Amino acid sequence: MSNGSSDTSGKKVAAGICGILLGWLGVHKFILGYTTEGILMLVISIIGGVVTCGIASLVMSIIGLVEGIIYLTKTDSEFYDAYITNKRGWF
Repeated sequence: MSNGSSDTSGKKVAAGICGILLGWLGVHKFILGYTTEGILMLVISIIGGVVTCGIASLVMSIIGLVEGIIYLTKTDSEFYDAYITNKRGWF
């Protein structure tokens, strides 16, 4: 792992909680530095939500919830390898 072990753990917890609570806005993506994915989730939630009467927002909320749970259940080293080193943007 890296020297920023506590930073990785902090990002993991912050991204996990934001994914669960604010996942439909893509906040957890911005925390991890995935700007493109975060903007995509935000646009789909807001614009798609208006067009689909909230269905798109619900889908983004479920994706955020699942990703938040995945982040929190990974060990620090698994999280670091998957989301910091390998830059896995989804799940």
